[in-house]
Amino acid sequence: MERIGKENYYLDIAETVLERSTCLRRMYGSIIVKNDEIIATGYNGAPRGRKNCADLGYCTREELQVPRGERYELCRSVHAEANAVISAARRDMVGGTLYLVGKDARTGTLLNDATSCSMCRRTIINAGLARIVIRKSPTEFDIVDVQEWIDNDDSLPDIQK
Repeated sequence: MERIGKENYYLDIAETVLERSTCLRRMYGSIIVKNDEIIATGYNGAPRGRKNCADLGYCTREELQVPRGERYELCRSVHAEANAVISAARRDMVGGTLYLVGKDARTGTLLNDATSCSMCRRTIINAGLARIVIRKSPTEFDIVDVQEWIDNDDSLPDIQK
């Protein structure tokens, strides 16, 4: 029997976490790991006490026909990465890894283009995480060095770069 590699082991756990998502468009799950220990988990869903899209039966961004990647301020959800960071102490995250998995909520298929939005990237940078591992297929993944997000500042307009 071949033993599963650590990256896919943690991605499998993040994939289980996404099953708690309440988003009607995209389900995300994340976990933060440091020194081979799970520090926190997070999935996308409405803030505590607020109704989520699954309960309401609609997605505001979808109703307004907002394209993917735009107008996140209209989304009811706190993203999976942000929820994981909120659940952990910074001292425990510095130098750690965030594992991220996304699925299409309607079909249940893995998103082969999952990534963190600009706001989550800023949160991840400030949390002191060192890398992000993003599932692309059941066995394939990309590894992002957070320093790349710092060096390639996506919050600057093109004329400023």
